[in-house]
This record gives sequence, C-alpha cells and structure tokens, in this order.
Amino acid sequence: MELRHFEYFVAVAEERSFTRAAARLHVVQSGVSSVIKALERDLGADLLERNSKRVALTDAGEALLPRARAALDAAQAARDVVAEVRGGLRGTLRIGTLTSVGLIDVPVLLGTFHRTHPGVMLQLTVSPRGSVGLLDALADGSLDLALVSVPGRPPAGIQVRQVAWRRLDLVLPEGHRLADADEVTIADLADELFVDFPEGYGNRVVVDRAFAAAGIRRRVGVEVIDIGSGASFVREGLGIAVLPPFAVPDRRGLILKSVTGADLDWPLGVAVSAVRAPSAAARALLALIGETAA
Repeated sequence: MELRHFEYFVAVAEERSFTRAAARLHVVQSGVSSVIKALERDLGADLLERNSKRVALTDAGEALLPRARAALDAAQAARDVVAEVRGGLRGTLRIGTLTSVGLIDVPVLLGTFHRTHPGVMLQLTVSPRGSVGLLDALADGSLDLALVSVPGRPPAGIQVRQVAWRRLDLVLPEGHRLADADEVTIADLADELFVDFPEGYGNRVVVDRAFAAAGIRRRVGVEVIDIGSGASFVREGLGIAVLPPFAVPDRRGLILKSVTGADLDWPLGVAVSAVRAPSAAARALLALIGETAA
C-alpha cells in the first residue's frame, strides 16, 4: 500500500468519477482504475461501486476515506516540516469562502499570501450551500480552512475563530409603508415578504433567529445565493431584505434602516478542523487573516 493509492482513491471518492479524478491527477483514466484495483486487492474489499452513470463508495470505502485523508495529511505535514527548515512553505492549501465576504478582501488577502509563499498552491472553493456546505467540507477533510458565518456554537469537530462582525440593516424600496418610520421593530415586519438566502447561510440564520426570538413567523418569497443581488430584488418590489450595508453599494431606489430591539449582528469567522492539526501553510494563512482582521 502506497500513498499514491490513497491519493488516487481520495480523488475518485471526492470527484465521484474516474474521468474527473484522472483530470485532477493529470494521469490517464486507465492508470487511476489500475491503482484503485490494486488497492482493493491489497485490502481484500471493494471500495467503489461502479456503473455507467456514477461511482459510489461502498461501506468499506466510506470507512477508509477519512483514514486515507489522514494519511495524506500526515505525509503533507512531514513535507511541511522539512520545507520550513529549508526556508519555504510548499504544498496545496484548500480554502473555502462565501460567495461574498465583504468584511475581508479575499483577493487581496490571497494575493499577499501568494507573494510571501509562492511555493504554496491555493485552491479556492465556494459552496452553493453557504457556510453549512463549507463546514461539511472541513469535517470530511476536503478543505483545510474556510471563511464562514456561524452564529452561535459551531458543530462538533470544527473550531471557528470570529474575526469580524457587521450589523445587518433593513433594506426597503422607496415608497414602502415603513420608509418614513422613526423606528422599526421586528413586529413591524410580521406581514412582509422577504428576499433572503437559503437555509444554511449565516445571515439567514441571524435573521431567522431574530424573528424566532420575537415569536414571529417570516415569509421568504425569493431566495438568492449572491449577496450582491439581494438589493436588486428589493428595488424591483419583490420583497424587503435584511443585509449588511456593504452588500448595497448602489442605494438608488432603496432606503436602509436599523431594526431596533433585535440581535442582527452578522459574524464572519475562520473555521478549521478541531480533530486535524492545520498544515504549516494553513497556520501561515490563519495568522495573516488575524492580522488583516485586526
């Protein structure tokens, strides 16, 4: 059994395709198939179910996957130690982020890191499931760290360090009945239709909790995954929204108001696995995020 066997197996397991795994590994598909067959012979068990439409993990494959990832992580950690002694970080850093962060300039952050550590390959991933999807990817080992919004306690096996907060504001179209109100509370919004994000996104969690704390049900008519488009739907009269101010750079036709008496603080944090030690490259990026947020 070799590390290469685990590398090929993890690639197929994550891609759910021999073709995509081969492209990711920059080898021919037949090479991937032969390595997987050799690993299955060595272990005496089928690891993958194959048919013309899909590839799925068997029970043995599901059991092996976290161990295979751990072996690859350990090998990378050994390379990191040697690279640090030799004066330069190496390897690949898999980073998850939200569709729009706002509180941290991600391109500038990663550009600064790349110039300091050019030997580290950066892979940036956005999950269509928001923070929940990123946390799942951290838990299963397919990400090294992620910028997430996790109000409250993180799930088991995950550590989150909060680095910034922003107050969410109510976004109304001009002419709305509350546009000239001196004060707006959650109760005033009971009959409104909202533009919001799917469940699992951090800002959706913040707003849902605020309404639940007030004992008021809320109706969401339009769900968006791009935070920058939320205000556009409000401008067109399709609902109201609760958004961070940076998500509303163009305020034509819109009015922003604070909602009094409600906890609408939206957190941004950096999350890592609590059961796997971060690599040297991950530690370096975590330190840079801390400096940037400060």
